[in-house]
Amino acid sequence: MATEIRARANPKYAMACVLALVAMPGAAVRVSAQDVTKPTASSLADAAAGHLARGQTSEAINAYSAALADNTLSNDRRATLLNDRGVAYARAGQVKLAVEDFNNAATLFPEYAAIYNNRGNLLVSLGLLKEAKKDLDRAILLAPGYTSAFNNRAGLYLKLGQTGDALADFTRAVQLSPQTPAPLTGRGRVYLSMLRPHAAARDFTRAVTADNRFVQGYLDRASAKLMISNYQEAIEDVSRAAAFDVNNPEIYVLRGEAYLALRDMPAAIKDFTQALTLDPKHVGAYQSRGLALARTEAYDDAFADLNRAIELDPRSARAFAYRAFVYKQTGQVGVGQKDIETALTLDPKSGDVLWAKAEIEEAQGLADQAVADAKLALAWRPGSKDAMELLQRLDPGAGDDRVEVANAGLIEGWRLMRRGAQFEAVNDLLVRLVVPVEMLSEGTPKIVSWDIQPAPHDGFGILRFSAGQLQTSAGALDMQMAALVDLAAQRVITIVPDKQSAKDTTKSTVWTFEDRRITIASIDGVTEELPLEGVSTNVSALAAGGALGAAAGARRLSSGAPTGTAWAPWNEPVAMPRTAASSQPRPARTVQKKKKPKNIFELLFN
Repeated sequence: MATEIRARANPKYAMACVLALVAMPGAAVRVSAQDVTKPTASSLADAAAGHLARGQTSEAINAYSAALADNTLSNDRRATLLNDRGVAYARAGQVKLAVEDFNNAATLFPEYAAIYNNRGNLLVSLGLLKEAKKDLDRAILLAPGYTSAFNNRAGLYLKLGQTGDALADFTRAVQLSPQTPAPLTGRGRVYLSMLRPHAAARDFTRAVTADNRFVQGYLDRASAKLMISNYQEAIEDVSRAAAFDVNNPEIYVLRGEAYLALRDMPAAIKDFTQALTLDPKHVGAYQSRGLALARTEAYDDAFADLNRAIELDPRSARAFAYRAFVYKQTGQVGVGQKDIETALTLDPKSGDVLWAKAEIEEAQGLADQAVADAKLALAWRPGSKDAMELLQRLDPGAGDDRVEVANAGLIEGWRLMRRGAQFEAVNDLLVRLVVPVEMLSEGTPKIVSWDIQPAPHDGFGILRFSAGQLQTSAGALDMQMAALVDLAAQRVITIVPDKQSAKDTTKSTVWTFEDRRITIASIDGVTEELPLEGVSTNVSALAAGGALGAAAGARRLSSGAPTGTAWAPWNEPVAMPRTAASSQPRPARTVQKKKKPKNIFELLFN
């Protein structure tokens, strides 16, 4: 998630600057050398920014160095150029020189927040997390509206294992720049790590809506959809990503995983093979193709792939687990047991490892233990087709092993069910509806309220439930979520954070129902506008409409949501949106319409 601040001019404009500098001496052949205009520090800096935007780090460094040779530069201008050259050095892998430039820049211009953001990112990459946090804290102190600094500090918190602080910082970044894909993607990945795929998918959807060429956003959303068993939708997302990045092996591995779950082995093997064509040392492709080959009973080829995966990465728990499964299929259960023991040592919480362990236990006649481990595998890897099939084979009744949670709120027929480590809300009057109840912490949720909107929007209900506490360095935050339900279709339209409570403050989401749309200004910085076309707006379409219609309407709150402008990470050029980035940290502000830049300053500094 690391980001740079300057040195990202519009590539076309920057190229024009470079061409002008090159062409000027030859434009008038008879003019003497002393009459040729000498490049200024500003023109050299513009050219350097263009080089850096095109990934030409050596040329950028040379141009910045030439600009810095101007002895008339003021301290703050020299500091900004040193900062930019430090970014170029960092991208070129010349860490020591980058740190020196950032240090010198901070000495000359200690109030320039960009220096501390960039140096903090570099320190994170070096593993110097405490020092990095000081820099990022200072950047935010100097510029409280600095989107990328919040985003980068969130990444630092993740490395420190402070999930609550990471979510808080990603959310602040989203609030400052709600149309920027990177902080949305970062927060979505945190949700995925917390096994909250629906919340993650919402952020990823927002990211790809902001930039429909955002490859990583499509891949991340596909991962979330795999966790909720939407395999076909995952394939569609990965295929969209492939249209923009055809030579990315990760795309084919992820799509192959979706085909594997659908049991389309030829398609899965084809994608894994394509990934290996692009990257002959891709461990994930070898181990997944090995499993796919085993499913087609091509055991010799499966062993060859899995052995190669282990050779490339002796610490791959999945490779050992998959090989254990192949040993089971070939009647070598004892050898498979040894591979399982190795895999458990490497990653005891892997859903794939626990599934393979259950497979071995099935072969050993330990059916009860196999069922328990298969359920545990689903808890650690929701959506695992292998674990689900094993459960159905061993215990046909295990497919619906939900247990009702006592004292979880009984409102208008709603009940809370536990399935493994996951929770679901169901209603006896809405038999086709299941509301995922995703927690932010350990514990048991509770249904808080069920509100049906007044006519003409009485086809919609809002189910609110407690979602635990988010632990941050500033204290614990009590979180409440809300699911918007289409009653006639009996489906969940969206699930959003609805209320956040601390010691002295409470923030609530704003719900606005209009004739043709619903606007949800969530406390997490995302504003959704949902059209009503094609959605039922009258609860009478339900057979149970009378009972449900007795519920009270939801409250109305004042509207308003922050907006902002975009930025892009300096060390992830492929995954980022193709938009101009601000070179200066700034407070949050509302952007009504992007204006055409009047000059080079506006173009570079947005």
